[in-house]
Amino acid sequence: MVGLIAFLALPVLAQDGTGPVPENAEARSYGGGWDCTLGYRVDSEECVAIDIPENAYATGRSYGSGWACERGYQEVGGASCEAIQVPENAFLQSSGFDWQCDRGYRQDRETCVPIDPPENAYLTNDPSGSGWDCARGFTALTDACVPIAVPENGYLTNADYGAEWACERGFFEIDGRCDPVALPANAFLDQDSYDPGWRCERGFEAVNDTCVAIDLPANAHLDRSGNRWRCDRSFQLSDGECVLGR
Repeated sequence: MVGLIAFLALPVLAQDGTGPVPENAEARSYGGGWDCTLGYRVDSEECVAIDIPENAYATGRSYGSGWACERGYQEVGGASCEAIQVPENAFLQSSGFDWQCDRGYRQDRETCVPIDPPENAYLTNDPSGSGWDCARGFTALTDACVPIAVPENGYLTNADYGAEWACERGFFEIDGRCDPVALPANAFLDQDSYDPGWRCERGFEAVNDTCVAIDLPANAHLDRSGNRWRCDRSFQLSDGECVLGR
């Protein structure tokens, strides 16, 4: 019984940072308890030094190794930090964990080799791929830039993908050429019209390749398109006429 009382009278040091502050620790600025200073971590009732290798720094985290490599170094075997080998004509990326070739060079395994753009090409800032792109009016073919064949009444689209050229307004593409749109009377050019490239004026409807005046029956009106009609409210279509609904 006496032994039990003596045991209870001893100070208790918990592993969660409560109790008397041990060496290499500091009291928390809020609440109670303490935390180990940077470079130390809790071990039972004490703060023990973390074994930090050269070219590393303490992270202050309670999990993991407790350290990380400095910028420009990489962890090796969980025990050391070795310098990242940056080849000639390259630079260390802002993350500090990898390197990238200078503009005008591309990566080839662990080196940076010069980019040799073909005629009618220019260097890009894209570190991947060929490192060059063709000038306007040219397209890449293997390792060369060849002229884009634009037909008469066509123009370059400057698109990165898809069609390299398109027909001017009033023309449509057929078999690699730009033919003029045959515009009937009472119609206008419409780029949004897929075929035939024109649209009838309001009050006319397309019939084959012509625009025919709409014969608007009584109690009817043109719809939003202007090229069709519908019966007025309370009327319904019956045999081409608008009659009162039942």
